[in-house]
Amino acid sequence: MSIQEFLIPLLAAAVIAGTPILYAALGELITERAGIINLGVEGIMLVGAVSGFMVAVTTGSPWLGLLASMLAGGAVALIHAFLTITLRANQVVSGLALTIFGTGFSGYLGKSYIGIPVENPFSVMPLGPLADIPFVGPVFFQHDALVYISYALVVVIWYYMYHTRPGLNLRALGENPAAMDALGLNVFYLRYIYVAVGGALGGIGGAYLSLAYAPSWLENMTAGRGWIAVALVIFALWNPWRALMGAYLFGGIDALGFRLQVLGIEMSPFFLKMLPYVFTVLILVFVVARHKGRLSTPGALGLSYDREER
Repeated sequence: MSIQEFLIPLLAAAVIAGTPILYAALGELITERAGIINLGVEGIMLVGAVSGFMVAVTTGSPWLGLLASMLAGGAVALIHAFLTITLRANQVVSGLALTIFGTGFSGYLGKSYIGIPVENPFSVMPLGPLADIPFVGPVFFQHDALVYISYALVVVIWYYMYHTRPGLNLRALGENPAAMDALGLNVFYLRYIYVAVGGALGGIGGAYLSLAYAPSWLENMTAGRGWIAVALVIFALWNPWRALMGAYLFGGIDALGFRLQVLGIEMSPFFLKMLPYVFTVLILVFVVARHKGRLSTPGALGLSYDREER
């Protein structure tokens, strides 16, 4: 086997494996840019996965399943928004509770759907002439529609955040909500919106797992990807392009474990399954050490806002 024959399938698999992490990370990135930490990404992804799967199986339409996953993810995120924005509960505790809730609730909803296949999952859809470009085509343009949407989403979020007035307001919202309030903008309303949008993207990440990556439903099928997405936001320094690269990097580590087994390299399967999470910890240590603890964290991240304290 030549290097190219090994590398192209590996990189293509990295894109596929990284896509659900990318959606979840983009959602968390938007949420944290608004000043809210949501550690419930894992639970949101699971609820999105089971909701999308149930609707897709019932209606036969993966697109309706995708819509259901977005609505479900947004709805679960709104629980977190109510607790942290309106009631000003501790954001870390609320997020952890949301993960526990999402894990149990998704298992309850999907219990009768275990073993049922999806008739029309998202399938490979080569992207015209782009799919025929040597090396680049097989890696990036021979996937399903949700992968292509994720490409566009990164561009849209990046442009929105750095080249539009609402995007400037979003970044300011996470830095100094009191200043935004003084300008006449409704801090609570905007934070609700961005938390819901972040949850909807997390729901899509879950739906990708159950409707495209492995079209089926299994309890806890996210297998920690939500936590990797949270860590990826720190690795990406709250930048969509870095989130894209980081998601594919983690996806590549995940895909590499399987291919090492195919090549006959003797390694414990438990060690190979552990690789992405070990890599996550190492990356976080590297990023924090490189910046000596001075990350470009939004100034008001994790802090409840009270108008009376302005």
